[in-house]
Amino acid sequence: MAYNAIQDNLYNYYLTAYTPKSVTKYDTHKRSELRSLYNSMVKLNKESPLYLIPNARESAKLAVGIKENARVLRNQIASLGGLNESELLQKKVAYSDREDIVTAEYIGDVTNAGDGEEVPSLELSVRTLASEQTNLGNFLPSDQGIPLAEGTYSFDIGINDLNYEFQFNINNGETNLDIQNRLSRLISNAGIGLKAEVVSGEDGTTSLKIQSEAMGLKPSQNEIFTVSDDNTSKTSGVVGYLGIDFVSHQATNATFLLNGEEREAYSNNFTLGKLYEVNLHGVSADDDDVATIGLKRDSESLADNISQLAGNYNNFLKAMDAYKDSRDGMDRLRGEFSGVASLYKEQLHTIGLEVQDDGHINIDEDALSAATEDDDIKDRFQVVRDMTQQLYRKTNQISLNPMKYVNKTVVAYKNPGHNFANPYVTSNYSGMMFNYYC
Repeated sequence: MAYNAIQDNLYNYYLTAYTPKSVTKYDTHKRSELRSLYNSMVKLNKESPLYLIPNARESAKLAVGIKENARVLRNQIASLGGLNESELLQKKVAYSDREDIVTAEYIGDVTNAGDGEEVPSLELSVRTLASEQTNLGNFLPSDQGIPLAEGTYSFDIGINDLNYEFQFNINNGETNLDIQNRLSRLISNAGIGLKAEVVSGEDGTTSLKIQSEAMGLKPSQNEIFTVSDDNTSKTSGVVGYLGIDFVSHQATNATFLLNGEEREAYSNNFTLGKLYEVNLHGVSADDDDVATIGLKRDSESLADNISQLAGNYNNFLKAMDAYKDSRDGMDRLRGEFSGVASLYKEQLHTIGLEVQDDGHINIDEDALSAATEDDDIKDRFQVVRDMTQQLYRKTNQISLNPMKYVNKTVVAYKNPGHNFANPYVTSNYSGMMFNYYC
């Protein structure tokens, strides 16, 4: 079949729906892990029956959706300290006593943080926040016809040491607002690190505003981006008429005091000493107005980790509800997943985790906080670690064979003792994605 550019083809669906999800360090693997994964796939393929998929396009969407959501949950579980039993749910949690000024996340090694004793607290006083560059064009009557002649116009935008040319047409009868809206879409959809919008002024006027996504200026920079049509390939004049080369607000760096020492950053999000990732939100009243960031006690960190785990688990079930029309397969998946929590229902209740009939987990914050203060904290919360390991194993199984939960018709079972590895049984979703490109 020739290349088919239909809107819902599966390859484009995969790219637009899933690539925006962040990639973490848990998406990288050692050679031994890849070998183990390969051997597991061979074993599954060898034992799986042959089947037909009645609706390949919808089934591929379902399989990819299941696999990706399982991967996200797996990475979220891993981020709560690690995947070894000794590290599970041991992630240290940072605090800030002035979250209106700064928030923080601990990014250091779990094994090197002993109840906050080996990780220093830091004091920050924020002087200025980092900001974007903004170009604001002339305010023009929105319904007035544009006085430029018909034809093809172009202008250049320089950003990140690259130069981009934008071309567009001006047609008879078009207004200022028509051109401003067109350029706003053209610039925003270009994906070069700029966003544009049309803003309203007084007396029915509008202006085209262009803003950088990046913040701050490096020592060698004067501007993040420039707009010009001095040496463009088509008709010039639109930059001067619209005034979009005017820098109304120059980008600025974040400046702050760290333990009394002056510091500067190009963004409001940065790391400190490979220990904390901080986000600046506000400016201190003066240099003596400081925010302290440090590590919470182990008991408080454990409670936060468990709350985050329950939230991630509930989010996975919610994501699976989006595929409820797929009937039998999704009922089986949801039942297997919620069954893990139900297995520990009574023990979870004693520490403030309430497993609902639909599988979701509600948290009694007071009961959970009280449980973390008990002397036998390790024994009381072993049940959560056991459940978490079960969830982790389940996400691996789902990622390995998402086709298990797709409705299909079995054609033939393998001959026991004489079977062989079929490379396309558990990986049918891969073939379906490229089915319309062959």
